[in-house]
Amino acid sequence: MEDIAHPVILFDGVCNLCNSSVQFIIKRDRKRIFRYASLQSEFGKKIIERFKLADKNIDSIILFENNSIKIKSTAVLQVLKRTGGIYSILYVFIIVPESIRNGIYDFIARNRYRWFGKRETCMIPTPELKKRFIDF
Repeated sequence: MEDIAHPVILFDGVCNLCNSSVQFIIKRDRKRIFRYASLQSEFGKKIIERFKLADKNIDSIILFENNSIKIKSTAVLQVLKRTGGIYSILYVFIIVPESIRNGIYDFIARNRYRWFGKRETCMIPTPELKKRFIDF
């Protein structure tokens, strides 16, 4: 896999909550730190295969950086920390045990389609945003 200079946020491209979250991050990522790819993309599939996540029924955000990954609540908190502003304060929740954080994360993930809906296809970024997405 090619070396990526930016951290990459992988997300469920058909999940309305996930797509809204990516839009939220894009608006606050003023330094354009992050790149984005759906879990359904070729890049996403390579990450899932490389880190043997298929067996774990992954329905998580994945933060890929420096050839390693963070998943679930840890990924979310790392992303919020890096976006800066008021939302970076939420990183304080990293002190909560991961099992508790991920329990809450998993509850939301299990119910996200029911609560927020699902798209038929992955989102297509605008031409301006396209250069920040991988595999589009």
